[in-house]
Amino acid sequence: MDKRWLIPSPPGEESIAVVEELGAAFKIPRLVADLLYRKGLRTESAVQDFFYPKMDSLFDPFLFPEMGKAVDRILAAIDKGERITIYGDYDVDGTTSTALLYLGLKRIGAIIDFYIPHRMIDGYGLSLGSLDSLRETGSSLIISVDCGVNALEEINAIASMGMEIIITDHHNPKDELPPALAILNPKLQGCPYPFEHLAGVGVAYKLLMAIYQRKGIDTIENKLKYMDLVAVGTIADIVPLTSENRIFASIGLQHLIEKKNLGLNALVQISGMNQKTLDTTDIVFGIAPRINAAGRMGSAALSVELLISTDEQKSAEFAEIIERQNSLRQQEDQKTFHEACEIIDKKYKDLQHTSCMVISSDDWHQGVIGIVASKLVEKYYRPVIMISFKDGFGSGSGRSVADFDLFEALKHTEHNLHSFGGHKYAVGLTIYQEYIDRFENELTRYVSENLRLEQIQPPLQIDYQIELYDINTQLLDAMERFAPFGPENMRPVFVTTNTLVANYPYNVGRNHLKMKVIKDGLYLDLIGYNMGNYLPLLKKNSVVDIAYTLEYNRFGNKTTIQGKLRDLLIKRV
Repeated sequence: MDKRWLIPSPPGEESIAVVEELGAAFKIPRLVADLLYRKGLRTESAVQDFFYPKMDSLFDPFLFPEMGKAVDRILAAIDKGERITIYGDYDVDGTTSTALLYLGLKRIGAIIDFYIPHRMIDGYGLSLGSLDSLRETGSSLIISVDCGVNALEEINAIASMGMEIIITDHHNPKDELPPALAILNPKLQGCPYPFEHLAGVGVAYKLLMAIYQRKGIDTIENKLKYMDLVAVGTIADIVPLTSENRIFASIGLQHLIEKKNLGLNALVQISGMNQKTLDTTDIVFGIAPRINAAGRMGSAALSVELLISTDEQKSAEFAEIIERQNSLRQQEDQKTFHEACEIIDKKYKDLQHTSCMVISSDDWHQGVIGIVASKLVEKYYRPVIMISFKDGFGSGSGRSVADFDLFEALKHTEHNLHSFGGHKYAVGLTIYQEYIDRFENELTRYVSENLRLEQIQPPLQIDYQIELYDINTQLLDAMERFAPFGPENMRPVFVTTNTLVANYPYNVGRNHLKMKVIKDGLYLDLIGYNMGNYLPLLKKNSVVDIAYTLEYNRFGNKTTIQGKLRDLLIKRV
């Protein structure tokens, strides 16, 4: 689908002096200094903090209003020898949060266990069906991670059973909050915590650090001990990599490279990644899908067992099981994607007048519909909800497009739903089959009224228009200082106009386009992932405008500069 290129206005005269000062102070190309200026980083101290994330810049965990109450209750439980259960979600954010608190509390004497719901049996988040088993273990205190802020019925049931719960979560809360002992969530209305975009693992980390601070053991060693888990959960949950999240990702990736966690190290080894050059892309496309695979194809408790393992051989065995589950998950993904596309092609004949897509089946594996929904949004660029039904009861996952709040849309149709939760761009829901038609009609009406036509075309934010002669190692080395890359800190996207295709383009792998362009006597190698459909439209000497990011391509002992195509405009064949 053609993208809508959003090209920024040229810098104003007021920026010239600041850009020149930044360029001189940090010995970076003017272009890179200008990118910093556009990010709002306009002083040497701001750029220094951006280039060199420091633990000292983290906020005080007691800025959460109910943090003191939560810490007091946990320390009392430890002192009295009460059993504490960590109740986590089954995705990467939930499993890393669970492992973090399990390890961090166990080492200060807590009697502790964990519970991860089974996707097919318990459903998402806190479930009534799981509470009996928690009571049977003798737990008197539950700490939820990455879930719970909307679990009204379940938390009332916990209270009636004589147990208490502390909620740590980062999902959007509904209007009525559950009666928990304490709720730690930066998205609560009126919460004074300075950064609202923490992942679930970030909130769990804040709780652990508050406990360590209260005990007087918040040494730099203890603050860093589980930073690799915090980084993996944060990066995998696709939250903005700004402020505290940038610190977690940057410092945590270094700990991952240094093999601090045996389980994570086993995953890196089995997936064939280069331990020395791990970055956010390796987490999102390498480690995260494997950790998720356990919860998608079976029980996510296996992922937690891997992450808390202190035995190298056991870690390797757990990683092998997860690798096999990931292979099964990939097969199921492909099968479900093709089936979903067939349903869409039959159901939605006029895409121009289709504002959203709701599709369902009795045959889909609940564990993969979220992944497939994301792929369908990439293909059709509409909000998509996929529902897997079993015996008349459906579990669904939804994904949205840029700037459309799908969580808010579900709030307007929630009388049709059994339950729902999530974020602006990713939601989960349950529904009885008899309500599906009414739900789809009301959701479609809401989306049609609130999704502007221009949002239907995927936007591509361009950072800078450059020429091929601007590209050199000095530019790339300076841009690498922007890492770790992620939401709200993506790799800069450049545009070069009127380039000439210098070779015969060809496809590699699974529909990836390879080509070389020339302009002003200079060449640039390009790869376009999932852009093989352009091949029949391109010829040698075609004139194209290209939108791309720049990276080093390391192969053996050879390092070259390569462009990753984000889009292209064919001007003349």
